[in-house]
Amino acid sequence: MAATDWSPKSWRDKPIRQVPEYRDADALKTVEKQLSSFPPLVFAGEARSLRKSLAEVAAGRAFLLQGGDCAESFAEFHPDNIRDTFKVLLQMAVVLTFGAQLPVVKVGRMAGQFAKPRSSGTEKVDGVELPSYRGDIINGIDFTPEAREPDPQRMLQAYSQAASTVNLLRAFAQGGFADLHRVHQWNQSFVADSPAGERYQETADRIADSLAFMAACGVNGQNTPSIAKVDFYTSHESLLLWYEEAMTRMDSTSGDWIDTSAHMLWIGDRTRDLDEAHVEFLRGVVNPIGIKCGPSLESDDLLRLLERLDPKNDPGRITLISRFGAGKAGEHLPKLVRAVQKAGRNVVWSCDPMHGNVIKSESGYKTRPFDRILREVQEVFQVHQAEGTFMGGVHFEMTGKDVTECIGGAHGLSDKDLSDRYHTHCDPRLNGSQALELAFQIAEMLKEGRRDVSFREAS
Repeated sequence: MAATDWSPKSWRDKPIRQVPEYRDADALKTVEKQLSSFPPLVFAGEARSLRKSLAEVAAGRAFLLQGGDCAESFAEFHPDNIRDTFKVLLQMAVVLTFGAQLPVVKVGRMAGQFAKPRSSGTEKVDGVELPSYRGDIINGIDFTPEAREPDPQRMLQAYSQAASTVNLLRAFAQGGFADLHRVHQWNQSFVADSPAGERYQETADRIADSLAFMAACGVNGQNTPSIAKVDFYTSHESLLLWYEEAMTRMDSTSGDWIDTSAHMLWIGDRTRDLDEAHVEFLRGVVNPIGIKCGPSLESDDLLRLLERLDPKNDPGRITLISRFGAGKAGEHLPKLVRAVQKAGRNVVWSCDPMHGNVIKSESGYKTRPFDRILREVQEVFQVHQAEGTFMGGVHFEMTGKDVTECIGGAHGLSDKDLSDRYHTHCDPRLNGSQALELAFQIAEMLKEGRRDVSFREAS
């Protein structure tokens, strides 16, 4: 049941950061009232199913794949973009499942990832200072006073886009598009022409052979739904609390409060203060919760956060998403892992190798080197191996579009390539080929880790 000392509005009595200042309070209230009357985007039963799946990850019996846009935009909203990102996530999941022999829990940074925290509240260009761009749900990316003015009406457009995205994702996941018999068709042309794409084709051939054998044995999509359908969940950072509160409903079957804007929500590195609004809001909803764990997070603060957000220590409730940067995980992560282990906490350990590895290229573009992303994943995996814990997931900013935003990878994208297709509204994303290449690398790490565990147990 819901906490008796909490309500969807109780965050309003707490200090808050990383949110806009709306000039027209009445316009904001009108939008909140409209949103609160709209249908939910997700349902309590779906969130509970995700928690059960994440409990399997926490126990080391499954793996979490979470990925999607840095910041969804209104301008790039198109069914082909949704389909192509979904395709790449399916490809990555197949590679991980087949290579590591683990079920994969699939969660998209989709259908709600519209708001972004910023290091500064304002931005200055040629001596002109304006509010920073905070995501399309808040203001526009164009550097004009009109575009940068926070507008509550944008929440209505974000809801509409999220609703369409969720509906399309459900159709893809449950309507036959995700059938394993279509595994060859998920390879897009620009991915297929890459080394990772060629390797994927080989994996797809082996899966097709396996499916043919299973069909001969009487196992098919009709009697085994997991062959023909997938469970796919949505997630975003719980940042714009007016939107999140308006989307929060009480589940009539349990009395629990659920934020129906997404199945899973996470709290960022800049908004996880124990006594502030974002933690207060998230402690009362039953959605699975992610906590971004950066270099500034101390072990004692993490344990206090876990106690506040998950007082019952329920497996599947909390996912800890480390984000340190290449070369830093060995310094910061072990103390957090040891503290959580000592406290007996049931958590999913995931790795976000994106946010700590942003650099500025010589040509002035913000980018992320592929080798640094891979290095951080390897370092985090090594820490968990050394500590006897399970690195249960990865968290990527990626897209199904053929962008040139992150340098490196098998195609060898360089600084001079960035200007070709640099489309992101915020941070640089992996393209499909780079994301698939990482999936193969992670599958090998997981497979090797399972061998090491089996060897130790046999000894």
